[in-house]
Amino acid sequence: MMTNWLPDLKTGDGPIYIRLADQMETAISEGILPAGSKLPPQRNLAYDLGVTIGTISRAYALMHERGLVSGEVGRGTYVLGRTDPHLNPSAGIEVSPYAMGGTRPVTPPDGKIRFDSTAAPDVGQGQLLEKHISAILKDHPLDIASYTRTFPEHWFEAGARWLACGNWHPFAENVVPTLGAHAGVMAVISALTAPGDRIIFEHHTYSQISRSAGLAGRRTTLVDSDADGILPDDFERVCAQQHPKMAFIMSSAQNPTLATLPVERRKAIVDIARRYNVWLVEDNLYGAMSHNAIPLLAELGPERTFLVGGLSKAVAAGVRGGWVACPPHFSQRVRIAHRMMTGGIPFLLAELCARLVVSGDAAEISARCAQEIREREKIVTEHLTGYDYRSSPEIPFLWLKLPEPWLSGTYKNAAYTDGVLIDDEDEFKAGRSEKTTHRIRISFSAPQTRAEVLSGMRTLRHLLENGSAGYDSIA
Repeated sequence: MMTNWLPDLKTGDGPIYIRLADQMETAISEGILPAGSKLPPQRNLAYDLGVTIGTISRAYALMHERGLVSGEVGRGTYVLGRTDPHLNPSAGIEVSPYAMGGTRPVTPPDGKIRFDSTAAPDVGQGQLLEKHISAILKDHPLDIASYTRTFPEHWFEAGARWLACGNWHPFAENVVPTLGAHAGVMAVISALTAPGDRIIFEHHTYSQISRSAGLAGRRTTLVDSDADGILPDDFERVCAQQHPKMAFIMSSAQNPTLATLPVERRKAIVDIARRYNVWLVEDNLYGAMSHNAIPLLAELGPERTFLVGGLSKAVAAGVRGGWVACPPHFSQRVRIAHRMMTGGIPFLLAELCARLVVSGDAAEISARCAQEIREREKIVTEHLTGYDYRSSPEIPFLWLKLPEPWLSGTYKNAAYTDGVLIDDEDEFKAGRSEKTTHRIRISFSAPQTRAEVLSGMRTLRHLLENGSAGYDSIA
């Protein structure tokens, strides 16, 4: 039985999708939405409430995580109820066999191709990793068995070497080893801002940082950008009106737009940040892979820029190590904040990352990954001839403009039904933005083989050519 219940989104706290999920949970507990009732199709509910399909998708995914509903795209979403962890078999509805991490499956369901991850491709890293891990276990048995209390100099030297770009080389004493780039950014945010402070983000960016900052009590402020990145005039407007303490910027190969800030914009942004006393966090994970010669923000504004990088995209995502290059005299503050936020970096991880870089093996693996990404990028772009997209030969994703009549959330759900996992634009919204691009991100480094990439692209191309199917793709 289809329910006609509608929530009142004017009440409640937090983002719309959380308010929607909370009200559904209340309605289920009060019996307003009884077990077995079918929730409205996502497109219908989005229309009735005046929100995007992506917002509804997030709410439904959150309900899945809470164990309150079950179902699959193409079949519908049904209420399980608080006291009944499994549906009545006579109802003929199966419990979803996979767990969700936000809006993404933690592991790809059977038969689904994963185009929603930018982890470094598998190029046989295992042998080199095994060699280094075995040597570490042999050389440092006591350090492995204890907490990390000392930080060898080569940990910092490795970070300085990995973060170096063009003519810019950070000093080892200004480098902090971290549990990956994300943890590094959050350590900087924790060390340099306080709850209630505003942080600038682009409308579409690596939104996990803005969400994490929100959990830590920081407020998001959005700045406009175009195909070349942040607009300095709007950056200055936001700085003058909102008084932010920090800005998170991906200056090269921005995720997901692939924008790269021209040098004149970089100089303007640094100048504005100086005048308004704004700290800059420069995420160079993908920028380091693009090998462009434009000076970093950290080179143009070394006294206020924290440069972040790591190994997850270029070497191996399972080796979740990274570094932050800090302005002079700030490394100790960031190091302490990182330890307080994460519990500290394990000796095995830090030593492995350092050995990979110092030995040159990280550079070798990175070169292999870059070659594999180039080959996959050729496959992907060949199937998008005639469409509007942005790509780069050594970056493991592209940003595709959908043709009429597709919406990004509708296309994402249709692709899922046909066996391909992608990210719609809502996945990258740093805050409640009305800016709509009708774009999706297609990532192609996670599939095990190029044949799988080819298969996934054939599916996506077929959907692009059959736009009318988009309005029948969601149950």
